[in-house]
Amino acid sequence: MPSLSSLILSDGTILTGQSFGAHKDSEGEVVFNTGMMGYPESFTDPSYKGQILTLTYPLIGNYGVPAMLKDKDKLMKFVESEKIHLRGIIVSEYSENFSHWNAEKSLGAWLKEFGIPGITGVDTRALTQKIREKGTMLGQIIAHKTNEPNLKFSEFRAPDLDNIVSEVSIRKITTYKRGRKHIALIDTGCKTNIIREFLNRNISVTRFPWDKNPFESKTKFDGVFFSNGPGDPMLPTATHETMRQALAKKIPTFGICLGSQIMGIAVGAKTYKLKYGHRAQNQPCTDLETDRCYITSQNHGFAINAKTLPKDWKVWFINQNDKTVEGIKHKSLPFFSVQFHPESTPGPVDTGFLFDKFINLL
Repeated sequence: MPSLSSLILSDGTILTGQSFGAHKDSEGEVVFNTGMMGYPESFTDPSYKGQILTLTYPLIGNYGVPAMLKDKDKLMKFVESEKIHLRGIIVSEYSENFSHWNAEKSLGAWLKEFGIPGITGVDTRALTQKIREKGTMLGQIIAHKTNEPNLKFSEFRAPDLDNIVSEVSIRKITTYKRGRKHIALIDTGCKTNIIREFLNRNISVTRFPWDKNPFESKTKFDGVFFSNGPGDPMLPTATHETMRQALAKKIPTFGICLGSQIMGIAVGAKTYKLKYGHRAQNQPCTDLETDRCYITSQNHGFAINAKTLPKDWKVWFINQNDKTVEGIKHKSLPFFSVQFHPESTPGPVDTGFLFDKFINLL
């Protein structure tokens, strides 16, 4: 008889299904992703730290997971970091059988390896509708043991209350050598493919921990990049200060995801938590300078309040679904950022030109 697990939401809702992956208890912020593919990349995205992810696509696991291999630069070859950052996953139907040229093992075996619980057989449409109506909420996964579990929500500390950037950032300064042009990359939970996008363009990269100031190092660089990452953008204050210094020095500066929110905070704008965030590879965003709409990959729960931007800054991209800010830009100096992920993995590569735009400023 298959083992059972239950998801208990902070409003008292209980959803029970079959357990797969690690049969254990867990807790986190319950969010949803509406993408149709890309679960190995998503699960290893550090921006999901502290979250229980609901996948709206009905069948998950059918193409397994790739080997955790590294390339010549010691970067993960097929996924976005060295481990799964989620605290649990909820799916409608899990497939133990898998088929893909790059698959090494089943999704369930991979989750078990990293101690991550999963639940299958849940009405993920109903769960997603609840989150959309009530907003993102806290939840707990309770693994049923031999005794009947106490299915009651227990209060716990929300992930957003702590600076979880410190848990996903690189620990020591690392350099990846390529061409003469050189950037400082501030790692607040950086995805592997962001670094690879620069290396593929012959740009040398020195990767700094979130709380290390590149301007205090002996490294000479031509621009500064701020990465994606998890949690409340107000909390990594050391990164705010690095951003302020980069802008004060008028050095070309580019931010993605959390890096965009930190750019906004550094210039005096306010951020706020979205009702249920944007997590998918199908988010339409419009460039207000060209009126062209791009389909983008996204994973964030906070946004910049457009009304609080200083007069010398402008909103560059907006989300076509809810009109929230998806990118900001200085009106005359070489500073810009986007909320979505031009490096994709997973998702469309339509906005990869933004890396070229930044490199042209160096």
